[in-house]
Amino acid sequence: MKAVIVVISSFLLLCSCSKTSDLSFQGPVKNEGAFTRYLIRQGNHYSEQSIYRAIDTDEMKFTVRFDSSAIYTSASSENQYDINKLFGFSDNGSDHHRFSARIGWRWSDHALRLFAYVYNDGVVTSKEIGAIPLGTDISCSIQVRPDGYRFYVNDMMQTVNRLAATPRAQGYQLYPYFGGDEAAPHDISIWIRE
Repeated sequence: MKAVIVVISSFLLLCSCSKTSDLSFQGPVKNEGAFTRYLIRQGNHYSEQSIYRAIDTDEMKFTVRFDSSAIYTSASSENQYDINKLFGFSDNGSDHHRFSARIGWRWSDHALRLFAYVYNDGVVTSKEIGAIPLGTDISCSIQVRPDGYRFYVNDMMQTVNRLAATPRAQGYQLYPYFGGDEAAPHDISIWIRE
């Protein structure tokens, strides 16, 4: 009888406990101040929450948090240095493989590294911004200038030239993407708050 009471009490205690976290929801729910979980499933390149959204802006700001799912080993060692894409936009009213600005990321040399990643007239330029810790909120922005983009990650900054006919970025939203040659080796969750 004592064992039954202990089991029932334990069950009730567990059911009454709740853990609250801004990362506890499922799916692309957007609330002011809440994070959206962008999930890239194993074997895929695109996140499940990629939807078309037109952009006309002079700055994109967001906060990102990576968890341990960002740690990966590529099947081919040369692909470990490929840059995955985090967030950004196409520009100049064009396709993103022609004109775009994004913050990129990769796991390499035992660290999560963020990059400025730009297409100008079909030519890619990338520059490392810096390494960031897992499980921490990281402030990011891409500022649009007539002659360049300014990429900010916390207190680190990188600039890349911009070839564009418009004073503001005009195009569409770009979402988390894994790879170049390889797809995601396992499910990857990226938490973003716009």
